[in-house]
Amino acid sequence: MSSLSLSLAVRDSSTMLRRNLLHARRYPSLTLNLLLTPIMLLLLFVYIFGDTMSAGIGGGSPDRSEYIAYLVPGLLLMTIGSTTIGTAVSVSNDMTEGIIARFRTMAIHRGSVLIGHVIGSVLQSVISVLLVGAVAVAIGFRSTDATAVEWLAALGLLTLFALALTWIAVGMGLISPNAEAASNNAMPLIFLPLISSAFVPLDAMPGWFQPIAEYQPFTPAIETLRGLLLGTEIGHNGWLAVAWCLGLTVLGQRWSTAKFNDDPK
Repeated sequence: MSSLSLSLAVRDSSTMLRRNLLHARRYPSLTLNLLLTPIMLLLLFVYIFGDTMSAGIGGGSPDRSEYIAYLVPGLLLMTIGSTTIGTAVSVSNDMTEGIIARFRTMAIHRGSVLIGHVIGSVLQSVISVLLVGAVAVAIGFRSTDATAVEWLAALGLLTLFALALTWIAVGMGLISPNAEAASNNAMPLIFLPLISSAFVPLDAMPGWFQPIAEYQPFTPAIETLRGLLLGTEIGHNGWLAVAWCLGLTVLGQRWSTAKFNDDPK
């Protein structure tokens, strides 16, 4: 790509990013509704199930603060999955309302439409994570053992995970005939954290269920984020989390680009 083409691509992508951020600001109800899911789960599990769950994890001694520390990393990643459902809906709306057909008649970089959606969604995901994190701190979450480097690594992992899930959500939006179908297609992005190590350790699950929870993208990412935020060992989960993120990013980007280029609308 020449320097001129690159400059045009950056300009057009920036324009599409501003468009998507304006849409999110003018119609915040979808983002707020999706953001409420992890917040409500956080409050539910801490204040309703907190003592019981912490007693099970702590070997019989209830300690709600210990369970908050265990719970928050998984809910931060669940927040990303929840936020990207809005991306699938937004992409589906663009494809079905005719605006993409108009964009294709204009002299703009073809990939800028998807890039604008992706960057906008990643920014919204990071903001949503910060909001959920603020609620977690308000109810007692503390990360006193994490170093500054671990905090930066945690932010990098969250951003990379958001990028991976966003590209997958874009593909789901492109294959959906309407916004409702896009929302339904993207539901696994919320469902998968529920069958991961977000709420209980893997060894507390039934033996037949443990491989299902272990061999999926959320569990190594949750364990890595938990280790970074709490200053504990990560083990092999760090490499697995990064590999999942990179693999899903490449898969989602190629899938989305192919569907966008093939779509006749």
